[in-house]
Amino acid sequence: MLSSRLTRLPLIYRNIFPLKKCYIRPISTSKKNSDATPSVCEGTVSKTTSGSSKWQPYGFGRTEEEDNIVMHTFFFCGVTLCIVFLSFFVAYAPSMSEWEQREAFLELRRREKLGLPAIDPNFIDPSTIILPSDEELGDTEIII
Repeated sequence: MLSSRLTRLPLIYRNIFPLKKCYIRPISTSKKNSDATPSVCEGTVSKTTSGSSKWQPYGFGRTEEEDNIVMHTFFFCGVTLCIVFLSFFVAYAPSMSEWEQREAFLELRRREKLGLPAIDPNFIDPSTIILPSDEELGDTEIII
């Protein structure tokens, strides 16, 4: 079963990606301009629905009208929405350092009203901290 699938693979590949047939004509080295003919490949010249042969696609659509609409929409969103609104948000966003400082002052006022110290010496329960013994420390210098 697998071998039959593998043998059909080139047929599927050829149907999905058709090869372009190129017709190459030799170019004469004579001085006559009428003898020189360039090579032409089928499928390289694309024709649009509007009939304009000078249309250069931007790569957003298959037709000239669709290509222009999608391109203008994409650039409108990219420039206006992203650059303008993002710079507006960055310029007027609240500063986090101001918020942190305001919260710290509110916490200090709350602790003063309750008669608590500014920083609790037992912020972490001492029974949960495991310290090394004096024998494990040995001659290690402890700086406090």
